[in-house]
Amino acid sequence: MIYEQRIYSCIPGRLPALLKRFEEQTLKVWDKHGIKQAGFWTVLVGDGNHDLHYLLAWDSLAERERIWNAFQADPAWHKARDDSEKDGPIIANIKSSFLRPTAFSAVK
Repeated sequence: MIYEQRIYSCIPGRLPALLKRFEEQTLKVWDKHGIKQAGFWTVLVGDGNHDLHYLLAWDSLAERERIWNAFQADPAWHKARDDSEKDGPIIANIKSSFLRPTAFSAVK
């Protein structure tokens, strides 16, 4: 199992729109494609109070590439993204890292 850590830095004031898009639209499209989320977080204290952090769980990088590409091409995803950005862009920057659990990690 590998985990993809994604950090979305929002344009100031636009984090609520991103959270709404995930809650109401994105997760439904992910379910259709079999994308497994391992958790979502916002910053309570510290730098990045405009950021959304989340983890996705993948069996392999090949699985990630196949499924993510299908998700990115899905017209339902394009509609959800476009509808949520009618008042302007939401995301300023996206960072992505792929993580492998250590032998002593509680998460495998």
